[in-house]
Amino acid sequence: MNVAVVLLTTTLVIVVAVLAAVGAGKLARMDGATYPAALTRAAVTFAAVVTLAATVAGTFATILT
Repeated sequence: MNVAVVLLTTTLVIVVAVLAAVGAGKLARMDGATYPAALTRAAVTFAAVVTLAATVAGTFATILT
């Protein structure tokens, strides 16, 4: 049961991170950024979402133990 919850949560975080990255890249291109700049913004957004999820998970683990 716990493995399934971890896998589903990981999948959800990855999907949300990819969607946020795609949105950031699209907005950057609409703003007139070059493709490398848009890709950089998308990568930074993806990393920020994954880092935020890891921080929240670590905080919850600390609180619940």
